[in-house]
Amino acid sequence: MNAGRLPLWVALAPLALLVALLAADVVWFGEDSSYGANQLALLLAALFAGALGMSRGTTWAAIKDAIAHSIGTATEALLILLLIGALSGTWLLAGIIPAFIHYGLMVLQPGIFLFAACVVCAVLSLATGSSWGTVGTVGIALVGIGQALGLSEGWVAGAIISGAYFGDKMSPLSDTTNLAPAVAGTDLVTHIRYMVWTTGPSIAVALAVFLAVGFGGTAAVEGAELSPGFGDAVQGAFRIHGGLFVAPVAVLVLIARRVPAAPALFVGVLLGALTAVVFQPDMVQRVAGEGLSYAAAAYVASMTAMAVDVAVETGQPLADKLLQSGGMAGMMNTVWLIVCAMTFGAVMQATGMLKRLTEALISGVNSTLGLVGRTVGACVAFNVLASDQYIAIVVPGKMFGDAYRDQGLAPENLSRTLEDAGTVTSVLIPWNTCGVAQSGILGVATWAYAPYCIFNWISPLMTLVVAGLGWKVKRLDPADGTH
Repeated sequence: MNAGRLPLWVALAPLALLVALLAADVVWFGEDSSYGANQLALLLAALFAGALGMSRGTTWAAIKDAIAHSIGTATEALLILLLIGALSGTWLLAGIIPAFIHYGLMVLQPGIFLFAACVVCAVLSLATGSSWGTVGTVGIALVGIGQALGLSEGWVAGAIISGAYFGDKMSPLSDTTNLAPAVAGTDLVTHIRYMVWTTGPSIAVALAVFLAVGFGGTAAVEGAELSPGFGDAVQGAFRIHGGLFVAPVAVLVLIARRVPAAPALFVGVLLGALTAVVFQPDMVQRVAGEGLSYAAAAYVASMTAMAVDVAVETGQPLADKLLQSGGMAGMMNTVWLIVCAMTFGAVMQATGMLKRLTEALISGVNSTLGLVGRTVGACVAFNVLASDQYIAIVVPGKMFGDAYRDQGLAPENLSRTLEDAGTVTSVLIPWNTCGVAQSGILGVATWAYAPYCIFNWISPLMTLVVAGLGWKVKRLDPADGTH
């Protein structure tokens, strides 16, 4: 056993190895890097961190327990991902996603699409408190509409995620919006009210960029246009009418009434299957195959749509590309990546490497901007290292609480910074649970959409600007220690 303080280079070594392996994956595997290479990179880095930790006295039992606990905390997220896969399958079978695309093409034009997509997702996520629920329902349909309009999938996904994370960050129903003030030591209403000063300008900048890019044509794929016969192909394959929206409306109502995401999505899966059986008998029979009674065909088609892939062939190339789903099986690669990411974060934590990196981040802070900057850096670092946005909120919140009080800063300064940096940057990290999930749900690689998540980049920068200017930086009352 090698006693004594862990050297910083030891804590940095697994991170350096991980970054090197992930960079190699991008170079040699490109967008396919998340289909195995990144998972192995995370496991190799975890193995290296574990070996270093054990050489310095950490036991295998401690590492194993940390891994089990870490993966256990991700259980609900994994279940939600599987249910979203099942939901996309039954909603395709039912014609719900094709209906979204059909009606969306009637009202949305390329010039305003990115702006409108961001606003729709922002409103929906604000009402429901769920970025994952927003992306997994309306977001899927918006990606299809954007592709049909000839827009870059990166820009489309960036607009969707920007809106979804704005709403998630500001909604009183959101788990992270409740978590940040609880960790920092302030109340929910004060926290939300105080976030307006950084989040408002951030979303305004994002919307302005999406509007300018849309009308400037920058987001359009060169030479792309709506293929002739696309609308006819969709209508020829499905019976499109307003009755198909019962399932999505029901899911949104359930989430808005604070029903947990997993049960709400499961209701959506079942309603999607029922909608298909009632309104799309031809498609049900087509997916199930010949020679079955309709009752048997309904069961086979529904189970197939939930579990494995469904592809609708219309003879129209763009329609065939959009009208397909991988069901739960299509989410398994995402599940695998999350498990590996949580394993790496757990090993780093069990070996004391995360704690050592934390100590390095917090030393030498002597100004408001410096303190806020270190908090932002810590949140981003934990999103990278621990692969989980909750850890990126809770750990820095506990780390910096005393430092904010020592500098006479009210706790809402800390809670705001935790959300400005911890919540929104998680989706930009390819191996973070949020980055993995949104990439898997939308079918767009994290590397492809991350540059266009304007709100998610502006938000942590805005909190630094506000701190640097000393504007809306509330201080504790020295008389009684309150603000």
